[in-house]
Amino acid sequence: MRHLNLDQLRTLVAIADLGTFSAAAQALHLAQPTVSLHVSELESRLGAPLVVRGARRVTPTPAGAVLVERGRRLLRDADDAIDAVRRQHQGLAGQVRIGCSTTSVVVDLLPPVFHALLERYPDIVLTPSFLGSAYSVSGLLAGTLDLAIIALPQPATPGVALKPWRKQPMVAFVPARWQAPRRATPAWLAQHPLIMNQPGSRMYELTMEWFGRAGFAPRARIEHDYDVAMRGLVAAGYGVALLPAPDDGTTAHAGEHVQTLPLSPKLTRHLAIAYRAHGALDGATQRVIETLLEFA
Repeated sequence: MRHLNLDQLRTLVAIADLGTFSAAAQALHLAQPTVSLHVSELESRLGAPLVVRGARRVTPTPAGAVLVERGRRLLRDADDAIDAVRRQHQGLAGQVRIGCSTTSVVVDLLPPVFHALLERYPDIVLTPSFLGSAYSVSGLLAGTLDLAIIALPQPATPGVALKPWRKQPMVAFVPARWQAPRRATPAWLAQHPLIMNQPGSRMYELTMEWFGRAGFAPRARIEHDYDVAMRGLVAAGYGVALLPAPDDGTTAHAGEHVQTLPLSPKLTRHLAIAYRAHGALDGATQRVIETLLEFA
């Protein structure tokens, strides 16, 4: 037996709801012979009569009533599927996998982006992964990520496009009980235990370049790649960390056991949005990039 035809099924449901072939034809914008053909073809495929033609009203047979009941569900599912495809194509729904170089991006920078996306596109699901910039670029090329927030500079990578996004001033996170100067210099920091990102990360390179320009090459007491954990270690008194200032320089998220000091000379981390350069981006990813750029 061939598969059911959804158009014919829709015709049968309309007849059951409206009571006549002519009313169903008018509602579906079909010719009445077409409506009759739909019913006869359904009956032929199923080998069972589906309607009883009365003097004033057409009613489903017991077999027809079963098909009408199931048909309503099938038609709802079909309509939902069509709507989901349309919304996906228009960028109103979908999953977007985003790589983030550090947890500070998710904790400090992305919440307003998440809120705006939820307000405008509630069916777009943003899924973050905590990956270093190099791994995020690899994820884009491998197709396991749709876009990423990465630290600059990055070597030019064929197939990956970059849009500058945010600038974050770097500050020193220092235990609150320490006696500290008004500004943290490379010389002062080099004399204290340091909590630094792991070698190979862009944050580690940025920090070591800053020390190097002042003639210092300090060793870290603790190496860690998660900003929130590093702040916790600072609060516990294990050392000082150079990290992006939360919320564009405010100290609201530093914690009561942590003080933040501006750096002298200043140090800034530059972030960019990375995405695949070749091929059309799906609509949901485009909407996320557009929203991110609003918060640049």
